[in-house]
Amino acid sequence: MFRFQDPQYLYLLIVVVLLAALRFLTYRNQKKRIAKFGQPDLVMQLMPLFSRWRPAVKFWLLEGALALIIVMLARPQFGKGTTETHRSGIETIIAIDVSNSMRAVDPGEGDMSRMDKAKMIVSKLIDQLSDDKVGIVVFAGDAFIQLPITADFVSAKMFLQSIEPAMVRNQGTDIAAALRTANLCFTQQENVGKAIILITDGEDHEGEAIDAAQEVHEQGRNVYVLGIGSGRGAPVPDPDTGSYMIDNTGQTVMSALNEQMCNQLAQAGGGAYIHVDNATTAQRQLHEALDGLQHSDQTVYSEYDEQFQAVGILALLLLVAEVCLLDRRNPTLKKLKLFKRRK
Repeated sequence: MFRFQDPQYLYLLIVVVLLAALRFLTYRNQKKRIAKFGQPDLVMQLMPLFSRWRPAVKFWLLEGALALIIVMLARPQFGKGTTETHRSGIETIIAIDVSNSMRAVDPGEGDMSRMDKAKMIVSKLIDQLSDDKVGIVVFAGDAFIQLPITADFVSAKMFLQSIEPAMVRNQGTDIAAALRTANLCFTQQENVGKAIILITDGEDHEGEAIDAAQEVHEQGRNVYVLGIGSGRGAPVPDPDTGSYMIDNTGQTVMSALNEQMCNQLAQAGGGAYIHVDNATTAQRQLHEALDGLQHSDQTVYSEYDEQFQAVGILALLLLVAEVCLLDRRNPTLKKLKLFKRRK
């Protein structure tokens, strides 16, 4: 198996392309300047030692050396050893409700909003992952992929912190869209547990949520629902006014956890419903539920051989060739050719 240990350095290859474009423009300008002196063939006769191809060859030798040095920085490697590991990993897509109701602060939560609570429990869940893969979907009136499925948990936590209700313009709560979008994120790998963790207060303004949960479950996914909020309800803050949202009648908009909807979603999706009253307890219950999913065994490369030495040698050879090649014709070689002809 071939890989680059530090593939981010490969972006520097753009410099090689830019230098080639610059060389092309310079060559065109050079031809125009020579043409101002007279016909190119006559001008060339006035410069007997001038070589058309030597500067170009020297340039491409330097370009090749630069490209090889960049590849060397990326640390090319070949896998040489494999080991069978019995992974307990599953694929998990976390769908987080970012509708305005998630701004609400429920009684007894201090200053912690539902969104803050959701992010905290997801962060703890990611900390518990080892050989799993995780992806993040955010939804309100629309749903989109915030983080494609990955085993990079550092990136997952970074993307998690950037999630805010303002990131989805179309407000509302379309749980069906969230489930169907999350279902698109899984890999094609078989014999591995695949779970959708839906974090919401249970309000659904579009319908079809139960049907969507059944659809994804029929395709081998399990839907686990984390209910955020209180059944007593809480006012929804308005970020524009700094007060609370009001409806058409002038009443303060109250948002309450719809546990009945959450339970129905979990049952239709073949998973479980967990009320997030205490984040630590909910995270433990979720972890226990996910442990029951099917595990996968995979072969992974455990040892790699560095290949940058060979690339470095090739780059050095190109640089030596560039230094040895002169910009103009060698008059000594020309005299030797004339001497041979006379003989």
